[in-house]
Formats: sequence, C-alpha cells, structure tokens
Amino acid sequence: MRLSGARSQRTLDLDRMGRAQDVSSNVLPILDRSAQIGALLGLQYNRPFHLDSVFLLLLALGPMTWLFMIGLFTFQPLPRHIIWSPAFLSIALWQPLFEELLFRGIVQGNLLQSMARQKTWFGLSTSNLLTSCLFSLAHLANHSISWSLLVFVPSLCFGFVRDRFESVYPAIALHVFYNTGYFLLIGGVTLLNSR
Repeated sequence: MRLSGARSQRTLDLDRMGRAQDVSSNVLPILDRSAQIGALLGLQYNRPFHLDSVFLLLLALGPMTWLFMIGLFTFQPLPRHIIWSPAFLSIALWQPLFEELLFRGIVQGNLLQSMARQKTWFGLSTSNLLTSCLFSLAHLANHSISWSLLVFVPSLCFGFVRDRFESVYPAIALHVFYNTGYFLLIGGVTLLNSR
C-alpha cells in the first residue's frame, strides 16, 4: 500500500510539472518580448568591456582631462565628509545611471533600431550624434551654454561604447567614472554650493 502511495505521489508531481511546463510554454512569447526590449535598451551584457583596449583608452582620457582642467581651473578637491553624502552619490552614481538608461538606452536604442546603422566620421553613428545633441540640450536646463557644449564630447564617448558593445553598461561605467573624478578633483565647490 505504501508503494502505491509513493507512486501516486510521483504521478501527481509529474502532472504538476507537466502543467507548469505547459504554462511556461505559453509565457515564452512574453519572455521573448522582454528580451527584445532588453536588447533595444542595451540591457544585455554581451562581452567583457573592461578588457577592451578602446574602452580602457576612453577610461584613461578621464584622468588626462581632469589634469588638463586642473591646469585651467582651481584645484578644489571635495572634502572627505561630503564623499558619502546624498548629493555626491546623486551626482556620481544616480544621475549617470538615470541619464545613460534614458539617453543611451531609450533614445539611442530607438534611433539605432529605426535608422540604418550608418557610420559618419571617426566611427560615430548618426544615432550617437543625435543622442549626444539631445544630451547636451538637456543639460541646458541646469547648466550654462558653455557647460552644455562641453558635455557633448563625453556624450559621444558614452554613445560610442554603447554602439561598440551593444550594451548600455559600458556607458554607465564610463559616465560614473567621469563624474566621480570630476567632482572629486575639480567640481567640489560646485557641488557644495548646490547644497
């Protein structure tokens, strides 16, 4: 009797698994749509970007730019007690994350899908150029015209790695690195005055 009880329990378990597979097979189109949206927004990790020589070169351009800017502007490092403040974390982490998901994920992703992926000059796509123009214009809301124009070149770098890796993650990493270094070394007073 016990043996038949175990068999009937196994049969019930197999029936449940079969029903679960039937349900999951109906869910596959939703998962495919989710994967398509993820690919459109660049939310997939295709290959390790941190080992790519072009990405590393763009990463190295950050400190070189900061050193150049220190020569032009006053060296104003951020005080240690401000580094873990909500204002600094917002500028160094949350704003780059939001901006990259919006501009490189949604805007550039949709432009890449709708436009032929034509290259313009120096390997920059038309979608990257248009997205970078919108990115610079968006910075006019809180910044001067000169600051908004200066944002254009880093935006091209973010868009370039978005195109190169078909992922938004390298752009997020680069943007976080650029913002963090700038505000730690040069823009500390700007951050303190905005509080």
